[in-house]
Amino acid sequence: MTTKNTRSFSEFAKHVYKHQEWEYPKFFKMDRLSKLTFLTSEIVLNSIPISSRDKERMAVVFSNKSASLDTDKVYQDSINSIEHFYPSPAVFVYTLPNIGMGEVCIKNKIQGENAFFVFDEFNPLFLKQYAESLANNQKAKHILCGWTEIGEKGYNSFLYLASQKGTLPYTEETIKKLYTQS
Repeated sequence: MTTKNTRSFSEFAKHVYKHQEWEYPKFFKMDRLSKLTFLTSEIVLNSIPISSRDKERMAVVFSNKSASLDTDKVYQDSINSIEHFYPSPAVFVYTLPNIGMGEVCIKNKIQGENAFFVFDEFNPLFLKQYAESLANNQKAKHILCGWTEIGEKGYNSFLYLASQKGTLPYTEETIKKLYTQS
């Protein structure tokens, strides 16, 4: 998912959610990064048949550049506002980038290892090596990996499922190629 459409992110997210006919009321309470992460994850996870047992043991490895800065600014603005001072706990809860990952895990009953990393740019080599480490150490058969970034300049989310039974070679080049095509 990228910024290539002319709608605001909120309009886009709402349209995708309704078009997919998903039923997850917590979606409307999420911050923008969590919504982007949730939408992209649901598209990936709903396109691949995975047993409930394997889904429970799935690992999740996400990354981005800005962590939760998008929501941090909203929260800080509420603190700085003399007229509208109200640092909302509903906003504060999203001031960590891994909250969206938690929403994905709760929705899909994923109980495996999870980690969220911050890099200056998309880092396919790190994601590849981290996912391989989880698989080689028998921590997970399936690893949901990728990049989910949102900010003033737009949004970009690229997630994929790494698996021992994958259809493509799991190389840095393959990940990079898929990312640039998204």
